[in-house]
Amino acid sequence: MSYIIGSVEELEALYGQPNGASTVKEVGRLTPQYRALIEASPFVALATSGPEGLDCSPRGDAGQVVVVQDEETLLLPDRRGNNRADSLRNIIRDPRVALMFLIPGLGNAMRVNGRAVVSTDPNLIGRLTVEGQAPRTVIVVTVDAAYFQCARAIVRSDLWNPDRFVDPANLPTAGQILEALSQGEEGGPDYDAGWAARARKTLW
Repeated sequence: MSYIIGSVEELEALYGQPNGASTVKEVGRLTPQYRALIEASPFVALATSGPEGLDCSPRGDAGQVVVVQDEETLLLPDRRGNNRADSLRNIIRDPRVALMFLIPGLGNAMRVNGRAVVSTDPNLIGRLTVEGQAPRTVIVVTVDAAYFQCARAIVRSDLWNPDRFVDPANLPTAGQILEALSQGEEGGPDYDAGWAARARKTLW
């Protein structure tokens, strides 16, 4: 335990202070440049916190995953999923959220921290309807901080290089995982075989 950092002062002594570029990039609104990054992103990870703990939920959409309403407000439709609603449960009880946007082919990620509410406003739901399928709710995020994340992590991971893509045949399938965890009551080969058809019917 003698190697555990136990205070912010110890941490700062080890890492030093951030440089100017690391601090000036953070603002309390969506600049035109930050708006362009968000509108180019089809994928975001949504982090929330609640009494049961933390949640980080992947969200994706055709085209942009989040709609920028104005420089202080983001709209995230809650598309069909598994009905666990972990993110929504957390937001209702603790409005703090963090979002990380990924843009295929781009090294920089986009980060937003803010506060959210879960809305059933019919105007918002209608605006975010796709192929006749309306989201049940819309997560409305008020921006507290916005900044880009430098490309080091994505460059190190070689994330967008097709030559580094993992062959799914070498990994357990969802059906296999469910079958193992449920002692055969859920999942299995039929689950995997029917996934594509189920997804087509429930994508939106």
